[in-house]
Amino acid sequence: MIVNDPAVLAEVSALVDAYETALMANDVAALDGAFWNSSHTVRMGVAETLWGFSEIAAFRVGRAGGSPPRTRLRTQITTFGSDFAIANVEFRRDDTGRIGRQSQTWIRTEDGWKVASAHVSLMQDGADQRLASPNEKR
Repeated sequence: MIVNDPAVLAEVSALVDAYETALMANDVAALDGAFWNSSHTVRMGVAETLWGFSEIAAFRVGRAGGSPPRTRLRTQITTFGSDFAIANVEFRRDDTGRIGRQSQTWIRTEDGWKVASAHVSLMQDGADQRLASPNEKR
C-alpha cells in the first residue's frame, strides 16, 4: 500500500479545499454532494449526531445561515492506497476565536470520492492547547 501517493493526495486535497469553500458559502448541494449517500455515513458535529445520509442532508437544510465563519489553521491529509483518505483540519472560529477540529474519512466510491464519516468539535472556552510547529509564530 502506498501512503500519500502524490496523485491521490492531490485529488483529496482539492476535494477538502472545495468542501471548505462550500461550507463557508453554505452551498448545501455541494456539501451534500461531498457525502456518501448511505445509511452507513455518520457526521458528529459540535451540537448534533447524525446517523445516515438522510439525517445529514436534513440537518443542512434546517441549519439557518450555515456554518459560522472560520479560518483554517492547519490541514493534514493522509491517503492510504488509492481509495481511502483521512483529512484533519484545525480551525479558528472568526466570531469567538475558539479553536475547532474537523476530521473526515474519505472513500472512493463508484460516484467518486465521498465523506463516509466526519467529526467536528470545539476546544473548551479559552483553551488553546495547540502546539506550535517549529516554523509557526504564536
